[in-house]
Amino acid sequence: MFRTFANAWKIADLRKKIIFTAIIILIYRIGSALPVPFVDIQMDGSGIFGAETANTFVTYLSMMTGNAFNYGTLFALSITPYINASIIIQLLTVAIPALQKLSKEGEEGRKKMNRITRYSALALGLLQSIAYFFYIKSQGLLTGDANGVAYKGGWLVFQAVVVILCYTAGTAMVMWLGERINEKGIGNGISIILFAGIVARMPTTITSLYQYLDRGGEKGQYYVLVPIAAIALIGMIFFIVWMDNAERRIPIQYAKRVVGRKMYGGQNTHMPIKVNMCGVLPVIFASSILSIIPTVGMFAPGTEGSFWYKLCNVWLGQTHWIYGTIYFLFIIFFAYFYAAIQYNPIEMADNLRKNSGSIPGIRPGKPTSTYIQKILNRITLIGALLLSVVAMFPILYSQFAGLLKAEMNLAIGGTSIIIMVGVALETQKQLESQMMMRHYKGFLD
Repeated sequence: MFRTFANAWKIADLRKKIIFTAIIILIYRIGSALPVPFVDIQMDGSGIFGAETANTFVTYLSMMTGNAFNYGTLFALSITPYINASIIIQLLTVAIPALQKLSKEGEEGRKKMNRITRYSALALGLLQSIAYFFYIKSQGLLTGDANGVAYKGGWLVFQAVVVILCYTAGTAMVMWLGERINEKGIGNGISIILFAGIVARMPTTITSLYQYLDRGGEKGQYYVLVPIAAIALIGMIFFIVWMDNAERRIPIQYAKRVVGRKMYGGQNTHMPIKVNMCGVLPVIFASSILSIIPTVGMFAPGTEGSFWYKLCNVWLGQTHWIYGTIYFLFIIFFAYFYAAIQYNPIEMADNLRKNSGSIPGIRPGKPTSTYIQKILNRITLIGALLLSVVAMFPILYSQFAGLLKAEMNLAIGGTSIIIMVGVALETQKQLESQMMMRHYKGFLD
């Protein structure tokens, strides 16, 4: 990967794109540190939500925004409204025939779909900004008059309008930055911004590991746990790279056919199906749904010892076995759900038949679609199990640390690593394809 970046840097055109992308990332990080008017949050390390040890949705949002959500800065919502809107529109495309037809209209249809996604992201950003403002107000983090008394009436309405518009504008600004990377940078803009936010938390991870190592523990537990955590994080990176490149190749044979005076076909090839065909989406869906109840519990904690209190703080706690079991089952379920949306075996078999292609030993039509469906089911299960290994590492590690009577909260988990590695690999492929387009032979050798 580093050699690919070094080779791309030697090309003047790509070097300009890399520098432009770096400037956009710098602007994004500056916006993630800019305070919003009327919001007074002390940058003492705790932020709005305190130590991010609870299994709540705000922990997930802070991870996705590079901690900007925890400090209420201009880009507090970051790219999360756009990601949510993209997922919603993608799911609605399957359910609504009009959107499905629009998605198949080529370049013009793609532009309309992107426009719908952007408007949906702004609407979600506005709703999240309103909820975010009321939470900040409930925590007493709005500025007051000279005596520190909170504003009321018209001044409070003015504060609300300014803060909500700032956060909504921040969402629009982040989307615009991502589009600029797509147009004038190296591409994959939204993912690169997400990557930058997650990487910004790496110093926190390194600092926390060093603090644990410096603490040592009563029986020296951290001298064992910290090296294991460091080795496991590095090992997961290699594991994710292998998982991302793994694929199942279905052999395809095309029959010979005559078109005019020329003969086409008669070749053997394969249909690649990635093992991790769903990416990180099953993990995001599972963690988001499981975080809803603990997040509601932040606003309505209930009495200690009650069923609601145990559900929010114990049973759905990130280190409890009930949470781990449900989390694992949700990942499997959403992997199959997303694979069913992405792949249509009947359509795949029909396209093969139209192009005079067939799978050796399998008759065209329904037998081919049944065979492809069987392979998809197996590959989806294997991919979901491999994804679960990475996603559940923090939970298993916390259980192991508990056996040694130690408490360790990693600032970066399996979801973050999957996103970072996936974006890095995708960016590498983008650069390689752009170098190939420029016919720089030998740069990829």
